[in-house]
Amino acid sequence: RGIGGPALPAIATDPGTPGPYRTVTGEYALRPVRLPDFREPVELAGVVVAPTGAAGRRPLVLFLHGRHSTCYHPGGDEGEDGEDGAWPCPAGWRPIPSHRGYLAAQRLLASQGYVTVSISANGINGQDIDAADHGMQARSSLVRLHLARWAQWAGQGRRSAPAVVRAAPPADPSQVLLVGHSRGGEGVNRAAIDSVSPPPAAVDGFRGRPAWRIKGMVLIAPTIFGQNPAADVPSTVLLPGCDGDVADLQGQLAVDQTRGVSRGRALHSAVYVVGANHNYFNTEWTPGQAQAPAWDDWWDEDETKPDPLCSTTAGAARLTPAQQQAVGSTYIAAAARLFVRGDDRVRPLLDGTGVRAPSAGRARVLAHAVGGGRTPLVVPDEGVRVSGPAGSRRCAAVAPGSRDTCIDVDFIFGSPSPHFAWFDYIVPEPDRHAVALAWSRPGTPVRVRPAAPAALAGATAVALRLAVPPNSTGTRFDVAVADTAGRRAVLGQVRLDGLPGTGRTASHWAQEVRVPLTAARQAGIDLRRVARVDLVPRGPAGHAWLIDAWGWRPGTPASTATAQPRLDIGQLTVIEGDSGVRTYRVPTRVSGPGSGTFRLFVTTAIRATDPTGPVGAEVASRLITVRPGTRHVDVPIRVAGNTRYGYGQEHRVAAKAVRGTVVGNWAGGVRVTDDDPAPQVRVTAVADQVREGASLRWRMTLSETADVDVWVVLPILAPTAGAGLSTTDVDPQWLAENLGLEPRPERPLAAADFPLLAVIPSGGLEA
Repeated sequence: RGIGGPALPAIATDPGTPGPYRTVTGEYALRPVRLPDFREPVELAGVVVAPTGAAGRRPLVLFLHGRHSTCYHPGGDEGEDGEDGAWPCPAGWRPIPSHRGYLAAQRLLASQGYVTVSISANGINGQDIDAADHGMQARSSLVRLHLARWAQWAGQGRRSAPAVVRAAPPADPSQVLLVGHSRGGEGVNRAAIDSVSPPPAAVDGFRGRPAWRIKGMVLIAPTIFGQNPAADVPSTVLLPGCDGDVADLQGQLAVDQTRGVSRGRALHSAVYVVGANHNYFNTEWTPGQAQAPAWDDWWDEDETKPDPLCSTTAGAARLTPAQQQAVGSTYIAAAARLFVRGDDRVRPLLDGTGVRAPSAGRARVLAHAVGGGRTPLVVPDEGVRVSGPAGSRRCAAVAPGSRDTCIDVDFIFGSPSPHFAWFDYIVPEPDRHAVALAWSRPGTPVRVRPAAPAALAGATAVALRLAVPPNSTGTRFDVAVADTAGRRAVLGQVRLDGLPGTGRTASHWAQEVRVPLTAARQAGIDLRRVARVDLVPRGPAGHAWLIDAWGWRPGTPASTATAQPRLDIGQLTVIEGDSGVRTYRVPTRVSGPGSGTFRLFVTTAIRATDPTGPVGAEVASRLITVRPGTRHVDVPIRVAGNTRYGYGQEHRVAAKAVRGTVVGNWAGGVRVTDDDPAPQVRVTAVADQVREGASLRWRMTLSETADVDVWVVLPILAPTAGAGLSTTDVDPQWLAENLGLEPRPERPLAAADFPLLAVIPSGGLEA
């Protein structure tokens, strides 16, 4: 049995089984490189694990770790004194070797005949804090710089290669698998895009033509802030159910956002690992295994009420580091066999067929997929119509607080469903829908009609991705299809149990279930024109969500990534000015051949210094179609000047690929710097000498109004003579509300070292 669920049948070909080769391990450190917009050079270093005695060129697997502390002090404690995010490391500190954290997976792959390298990215982690794309272009540049070296070392430059590279078989640069963890996942995704559709030269640290081909990717607990996956490059995403870092499991969108963007031949799978956290996939981020200070990324809001599923005290519900790392190694190896070597025997582990790998141990691991030869049946969009019991409807994936929302989101912890993670704080977001299913009694069908009849003639089954509430059991549906002539056939019944979940987990994750099309063929259904899918609940009242439905058939078709129209958005910084309205145009660049469609979002007048500013801000969006010869998209931004003090504003522009396109730098816009001096603050006493029992009062007055709230900080100073007020001299409730203190033990207010705060509201003059 897996954690919280029944055992799945074991796959006959277990990719987690070590191969026949011995391995060699070593490291290289080349001259650091300069990357655009980074002040300090970035290291070009990696740890290599390769087979020995393997004939011919071998596939290459490159690992990229995520964003983590960069330096540590030997002997220091965890926390401020033990680790740091600086670059270069201060004197006496050492770089944290995050790139050595995947050695177990590297050794497994090397034993199976792959050459592997895990590269260091501390120089990016220590400098990406102000990068508009969170450092993804820099990570892509670093990956491609390493790949370029490996391509040289596989050819005429082999004699100049580092010793460990010469000790290994030559790598085959036409057979590359990229593995990225956390921000490294989004980084390798960008590298896959950039390898086919080059980025603007001004932002790219790589020069030259790619001499490699990326056959697939594994994204481990990844970020995907841009929600623009490489749609034509096969991928597997590992989603840890107890991720305390990327808590909304936004990496799911690396699967969902590929739908409809391209031909749909590349397989994109999501693998949900119950009881796994974010950090333990990397031994250098794991307490007890790491060289530097390390920690469990899960955290409890209330330490007195630990999470029963994900807390460190959860016991058997959580995977141990060794168990979690076994899962990671096994599924990386599965992706390598399927995407690089074309071994279709391991596909059922990744595509939702419902099997387990014995080498993954007791872990409960579920998978689903899109692409890979599936034929669209229901991919919810504006044209989908839903009828049935009250509450069943097409719903909006991201529309918090709206009656149309599929499920409400929390802007602190994120959506309880990875499928509904938001994009760049844009709410509501068009183009993203699912089907909400609700019923009060069994037997009444929910009828779902796609905008146009579906062609399922080549399919052998209908595959549905359905989410049910966490911890629920026994949700059952009969599944039927009908053609345009009205002929209907019941294909079979599916059953789902909810994933383990709590209020802090993103456990509303869709499981894949399938029913064969045998009954439809026997009933004479015209599978070239399927007009409807019926889901008939067979249990008590409940609800569920249909993410999509497909015609499925076995096999993994080949997929080739080709250059497409590419959009990159730049950033413009301007001065507000004292009067009038100026129009600025956001820097955009369209490159690549062909035609395609993007969706462009413009969020205006965000407070530039407030990271939560975009929440609830006004957003306008539109579809942009580009054609051969298009070189930019016109995005005008109007900026009004004045002489009032403010914090500056940001007019943010973001983009997503919709059809036949790719997006590189997905966010930019116009940042407006306020050029007005802060008003003068005058403090006058209203009542600074009073009898006991009365209130001391002061008035804060501004010299002129401001466009923002002005906060005045009032430190409590020790008097020049006398004892001054103590904590027992003032009202206890006032003390608690203003300074967060208890009266006892008695001590001077000045010793508390807490200031009073007064706010003068925007447009006001005094408080």
